[in-house]
Amino acid sequence: MRSHRRSRLLAPFLLVPLISSCFASGGGDDSGSGDEGDGSRLRVALAFPPAENLSPYGADATLLSRLAVTEGLTALDANGSAAPALAESWRRDGERTWEFTLRDATFQDGSEVTPAAVADSLTHATDAEPAPAALAGVTLSAEAGGERVVRITTAEPDPVLPLRLSSPGLAVLSAKAYEKSGHVDPVGTATGPFALTKVNGAGSATLDRFDDYWGGRAQASGIDARFIADGTARANALRTGELDIAEAVPVAQAATLDKETRRDTATTRTTSLLLNATSGTFADAKLRAAARAALDTSVFAEDVYEGYADPGAGIYGPAVTWAEGKRTRPVGRAAAGKADGKTVTLATYDNRPELPQVAQVVKQQLEKAGFKVKLTVREYSRLEGDALDGKFDAFVLARNTLLDTGDPVAVLSGDYTCDGGFNIAQLCDKAVDSAVAGAEKIADTAKRQDAAMAAEARILGSDAVVPLVHQRIITGVADSVQGVILDPYERTLVGTGTRR
Repeated sequence: MRSHRRSRLLAPFLLVPLISSCFASGGGDDSGSGDEGDGSRLRVALAFPPAENLSPYGADATLLSRLAVTEGLTALDANGSAAPALAESWRRDGERTWEFTLRDATFQDGSEVTPAAVADSLTHATDAEPAPAALAGVTLSAEAGGERVVRITTAEPDPVLPLRLSSPGLAVLSAKAYEKSGHVDPVGTATGPFALTKVNGAGSATLDRFDDYWGGRAQASGIDARFIADGTARANALRTGELDIAEAVPVAQAATLDKETRRDTATTRTTSLLLNATSGTFADAKLRAAARAALDTSVFAEDVYEGYADPGAGIYGPAVTWAEGKRTRPVGRAAAGKADGKTVTLATYDNRPELPQVAQVVKQQLEKAGFKVKLTVREYSRLEGDALDGKFDAFVLARNTLLDTGDPVAVLSGDYTCDGGFNIAQLCDKAVDSAVAGAEKIADTAKRQDAAMAAEARILGSDAVVPLVHQRIITGVADSVQGVILDPYERTLVGTGTRR
């Protein structure tokens, strides 16, 4: 199996109808251009510290998009379809080429967003090592195609390219961002309504309003962002008035916040147990089946998540409303074997405080079935490399299944195929690869969904992944704050209309 180190913020379907929310996409939807004052600064806490110096190509890409620093040619709207962002329109020219017409926009360093600049930025993304998750299995080239047109050609037909280009990992940056060899610098080089002005390591960042933003002048004058991995600390800082917005409030802290202060949103995030299908104890499909059979997943939603979640049904949860009606039984499951005291290493991370609790329950249930379990809990950035290298037998992961591209097939390709760049389960199954490859070629929305569910059935049948729970995210919002974006995809948090 080829191993690619590709971070995800754990942590991206065609026209997928989601539950209604306050989600807004694109710069103009929540424009604050009518505000003539300087506005107050927003104090925001994010759960994940930067892991890669705020590079747009890995886990940090979503930090940048959530703080309204970066944007791409397209965005996702509330229904999961591609919406205009830096591109105001697009059309397909043949099977492999798309033309995107740019709107008038300016980079935060004052340079103009031109077709050549966009093409150069996308070329840097394709040359990145590893490439952004949205480009997994895709080869593309970009070039200026006219005064306001960018032409993008893929090696193979890509029916979901406009969705793919909405990925936070394909944000468009100015030429200045790439001046330092081997490093991409988003400070003052993006196009969003807020510009990074200072980054203090993994602790905090300062952002100022970008007054020339194409979507209108933001109502807040800037953002003071803090990266606080401890969920209790985030909740306490909100409660004591030190913060205006705190993302990912732990379930255990929700009751300590006033009802008006906590907002819960169904998301496309699923917490699963991934079992190493290539090496160690769970390379044996019968022992994977034994582990799956040992788990009582009904306890997680009510006991661990205290009702802020739904029981695990599959890779896609109830926020992806079309999935349940198309789901079929798992295919090819092995008969369960006997644990016979086999020792397994189980790992998870504490950036999401519920995950260590989930892992403890998993540990207890596996031990009851006869396994011996060694549990490791670390901060995510200190754990990801070992997980991707297959150093654990089992891993509890919270994964936003539609974060990277908005396409349901993309997460299957990246997470469960032989060459998948985020294959923590180390699954390499010819039948799975064939099912995913077939789904990738389908352009029709309903047929692509059907193919995605058929591939899901094969992946679940391998027992390399056991869905445990589908999460609701709790965002803490001070009473004085308006315009926070409650996004089921977890790509955005603040916008031009966010203010206090």
